[in-house]
Amino acid sequence: MWIEILLLAELTRRPLHGYELRREIEAATGRNLSNDSLYPRLRRFVEAESVLRRSEKVPGAPVRHVYSITSTGREALHSMLAEPAEDGPDNQKEFLARVLHFDLLTASERLRILDAQDVVLESRRAHVAGLAQARAGGWSRRVLEYGAARLDVDRQWLAQVRADVIAQSGE
Repeated sequence: MWIEILLLAELTRRPLHGYELRREIEAATGRNLSNDSLYPRLRRFVEAESVLRRSEKVPGAPVRHVYSITSTGREALHSMLAEPAEDGPDNQKEFLARVLHFDLLTASERLRILDAQDVVLESRRAHVAGLAQARAGGWSRRVLEYGAARLDVDRQWLAQVRADVIAQSGE
């Protein structure tokens, strides 16, 4: 779902053709986005009437398609953004896609996303720390301890973002 969030959110800024859309997402996230990830999703958004596609003629170049978000797409985006990321393989990407577009959410929605992510991280940390403790030593224990320490850093960052949200909202 993280790619869908990024696509729709980028289109809230202005209409873009596919190459521009891909370039903007890559610049915002530092992640490469393949055409195989981009165009099938855009096609589904057009079919769902979340995005409009219009053809634009460019002198000396093939026709390009320009995409713009619809009110249905804005509603779908808000629903995706306001729903906390579930724990799973894409949790971190989905969570960061939401934070990247916190400007589209209210302070209470932002806090709900942050609180849910903290629960995920604490659960993961407890699991990893338990595994590390069960190991008498060796490389496995070192790797697990490193994983627990990284989760601690993630939770500290989360607490800082939470404090920023609260400070900005005046709560």
